[in-house]
Amino acid sequence: MGTSLDPEASSVRGGAGPPLRWSVVLGWLVGTTALLAVIGLFLDRETRLAPFLVVLPALFSGRGTVRQTVVASVWVTLTIVGALFDRAEDSVGAGVATVVFALVFNGLSIARAAQRVRSEGEIARLRSAAAALQRQLLRPFPLVTDQLLVHGLYQPVEEDSRVGGDVYEVVASPYGSRVFIGDVQGKGLPAISAAFAVLSAFREAAVAEPTLTAVVDALEEAVLRHNSFAAQVGESERFVTALVLGVDSEDEVQAINCGHVAPLLLDGEKTGSALRGEPCVPLGLDALAPTPRTVDWFAFPHGSTLLLCTDGVTEARDPSGAFYPLEERAPVWAGVRPGEVPAAVYRDLRRHSAGPPGDDTALMVVRRRSDVDGADADVP
Repeated sequence: MGTSLDPEASSVRGGAGPPLRWSVVLGWLVGTTALLAVIGLFLDRETRLAPFLVVLPALFSGRGTVRQTVVASVWVTLTIVGALFDRAEDSVGAGVATVVFALVFNGLSIARAAQRVRSEGEIARLRSAAAALQRQLLRPFPLVTDQLLVHGLYQPVEEDSRVGGDVYEVVASPYGSRVFIGDVQGKGLPAISAAFAVLSAFREAAVAEPTLTAVVDALEEAVLRHNSFAAQVGESERFVTALVLGVDSEDEVQAINCGHVAPLLLDGEKTGSALRGEPCVPLGLDALAPTPRTVDWFAFPHGSTLLLCTDGVTEARDPSGAFYPLEERAPVWAGVRPGEVPAAVYRDLRRHSAGPPGDDTALMVVRRRSDVDGADADVP
């Protein structure tokens, strides 16, 4: 999916962070050796203190590269051998035993570093492949129809079993533009499978069905079918929160909110939640609802802007545990160009979370096209 991503976000996060810098490795080697030499000078115990250096390669094997661990091992071995030659009164047997112990321990450290690097590489490839699969099946922003210009951002969290099921789409149909954003319960490949089932159903129903309720009914059936197939192979059933909009030439927009984050209107003093009613049940749970899903209407005149997102935004927490106050921040985005809003929100989200959010993040900025106010200036 060639969606726009925040340039500050990492594409693949390693298991233990970035490798050590050579300056850090050399500093530790030289500093620790010098410290032990000074201590040995005062205690007259150089030979017996030198073997303590053998722990350094083991420490580097947990964060450094294989080459850094090898350099540390060679340094430590040569230092120990040099210290033993400097103390001729020590027995040959004890000296040989010390060197053999250092060689064996250093060899194990090098093997551990090689295994760790190989394992991290495999994990990184798996994460990248899963995220790339999702990116290829979701269309890149901006998305354009006769009525709408949609900018957006999708950033998967890309951690073990954390590639999720956030999906979005905008379809031009004979009945106007249909907008969809959804979030599948759970993480991993089963969630992605459910997300793609719903996405495919929306692309077909958005064009074929004349009413928005019929579109949502098709999505409900798609989730139920997917859950039926999942149960046959022993996987868990899942529900999907979703927001579906219908936009035509009229100034009012149809919306069906299936347990999703409500859309925000970015329009000066009118900025705030566009929907006032309670959301319906998520997709896949319609049988539990006491009443059928209904359509809400809200004003969305030409030149107006909507902000849609998944709960990766609203449920992001700061270090103290407070949720990201999206609706409180909304007035700030009302004065920003639509094409710049997704990246601006994501940067603010990272500041709030003191780092990357802990869940997938999907943002859509839906602009009602208008030739009068120049809203189409961002169309490529």
